[in-house]
Amino acid sequence: MKGEGKTVMMKSKLKWVGLVGLVLSALSLFVHFLLARFTEDGFSDYQASITIFSWRPIFENVDIPTTQSPLYRRLWGQIRQLESLHPRANPRGDYAAEPSLQTNGFIFVRIQGGFHEIRNSICDVVAVSRLLNATLVVPEIQSTTSSKGISSEFKSFSYLYNEEQFMTALAKDVRVVKTLPKDLKGARRKKKIPLFRVPHQASPYFFLHHVLPVLNKHSVVELVVSDGGCLQAILAPQFEELQRLRCRVSFDALRFRQEVQELATNILHRLRSPGRPFIAYDPGLTRDALAYHGCAELFQDVHSELIQHKRAWMLKRGIVKGSLYVDSAEKRLNGSCPLMPEEIGILLRAYGYPWDTIIYVSGGEVFGGQRTLIPLHSMFENVVDRTSLSTSWELNRIYGRESSLASDYPKKLTPVDVELKREAWKLAGPRPRPLPPPPARPKYPYNIEGWWGWVAESDNEPDSTVMELRMNAHKLLWEAIDYVVCVEADVFIPGFDRDGKGHPNFATLVMGRRLYQSAASRTYRPNRKRVVKFLEETRDHLYQANHTWLTSIRRHLRNSLLDGLTEASAKSKPLSFLSHPVPECSCSSHDPKAESTSRPSGLSHSLHAALGSIHRCPAWMETGATSLLIEKENDEDLDEGDTSSSGLFLRGSGGGGAAHENGGGEVSREEAQLEDQEELEGGERR
Repeated sequence: MKGEGKTVMMKSKLKWVGLVGLVLSALSLFVHFLLARFTEDGFSDYQASITIFSWRPIFENVDIPTTQSPLYRRLWGQIRQLESLHPRANPRGDYAAEPSLQTNGFIFVRIQGGFHEIRNSICDVVAVSRLLNATLVVPEIQSTTSSKGISSEFKSFSYLYNEEQFMTALAKDVRVVKTLPKDLKGARRKKKIPLFRVPHQASPYFFLHHVLPVLNKHSVVELVVSDGGCLQAILAPQFEELQRLRCRVSFDALRFRQEVQELATNILHRLRSPGRPFIAYDPGLTRDALAYHGCAELFQDVHSELIQHKRAWMLKRGIVKGSLYVDSAEKRLNGSCPLMPEEIGILLRAYGYPWDTIIYVSGGEVFGGQRTLIPLHSMFENVVDRTSLSTSWELNRIYGRESSLASDYPKKLTPVDVELKREAWKLAGPRPRPLPPPPARPKYPYNIEGWWGWVAESDNEPDSTVMELRMNAHKLLWEAIDYVVCVEADVFIPGFDRDGKGHPNFATLVMGRRLYQSAASRTYRPNRKRVVKFLEETRDHLYQANHTWLTSIRRHLRNSLLDGLTEASAKSKPLSFLSHPVPECSCSSHDPKAESTSRPSGLSHSLHAALGSIHRCPAWMETGATSLLIEKENDEDLDEGDTSSSGLFLRGSGGGGAAHENGGGEVSREEAQLEDQEELEGGERR
């Protein structure tokens, strides 16, 4: 009996041990699932983002100069001459506060293009709706509706922007509805409503004389807008309120949907968590832009082939005029090609930014990828982008639930299938004469992402796969994140300001927003022609750059803060109003007459030429306005007297040592003081 009791007790204990083991196993599986779900290395069916950088930021704890120090003001400080500018896009004068209840009909819009083209087009169609006293249907973004592989949670406009915010913000300007009435929706499906393919930069009179009569007759028109807008950038004075309406649309009504805005905010917090300012840099290196402007020789090997292939395709369709073969060196010397990341790095190091400066690289596409950006990283340790500051789970969250796509790789046949095919071929009977053409070569992923084998096979660009359509839709979200980060950056510098159609690109949209929102923020607009000339002068002695050359670079970058406004007003604004929305959407908190008496006449005239006649801000906006008294230190003296980039490309290696003690390869304090004195006296070190 005792033996049987012991056996029963033993079995009971084993059962409990087994039960505990099962519970622990289940708990372990659950924990592993959570880790896989919420960590960066988590599993996902599809990861669309392209990680430009495989490295991570260092963000070391270094001594940061105080905000009141001359060095900090020179590198990160605001532009005192622009501190009096404030955003003011409110209606002025005779402008109806509410849209008319009796409209002339509905305007349905289909918008084609990339991020900056979509944003410009939306602002234009809202202004056109106000001009024609029409009800606007929330625009349809073709880049999302044509992508069958993207999430169905967000459709068309709501894939990128907050639809409710858009309608609410414009309630006092234009009547906006989500969809057409049922009868008009059915007529549109049957293609029975008038359609206009609006030309780029159409005048207000085109809409008043051509579109409005048709709208009055049919109560609805459909507009197809491409090329980044449908309304002239510069309008006659009687249409000035339409310009301010454009500003209200772009800067107030167009807010990104919540998931995108939250991720952009999180990335900003991570950039600012070390307590240091950062630079945002937009390379502007897209294949379309390089092909349009003839800059193939900036790259080598297959990349040059890809650019030339795209240029041939553009020539065939009349997008670009000229010859297929262009002297890229001449184009570069004329300032028609982008500044390469290496050249931007040289400019920033020459100006005095230390090797550990945080640089955020934006852009949905950087042609050449990591290979092109490695020289920039060799000069600056903390080069980051959206993928290195976010997890795969966060990026997948903004995409929404997407169906898994079938692999494009051909399936390997089993021996049984091979034998069946042979037997079927033997029993197929007589062959037709002539034989049918062979099937088109399959588009393997390694051809698309590697050597692009199709380049030599056809003069046409290959049709986009579902995966590529999905990627194009994702690029809109990536550029939305980059847009928020670039606008809020302490410093912004573009590598190029034109897109693949010769129009202002993403960078100009950012610079226009920064000019409107915080005009005094530091935004460099380097003159590419002059920069290339500077670089060619010292190409053979780049690592032994003398003080004269450094001083010239610093003076040019400092002057570009204001001179670039004049160039933008003359070249970018006639093509895109949002690239330079002053003086229509700004006001000044200082009396221009008083300002002209307290400033040098040359500076006042140059600012007036760049910014135009700016209205005086209301009295309530002038409270607490920043004083514009000139301090004893002159900006030029600060630029010429600083020697923080004497060791232009020297930086600490590893994680310590003398290089870190001297600020990453910089000279000692005594030597710096001696060099300061020599430079102020006009002498050269070498």
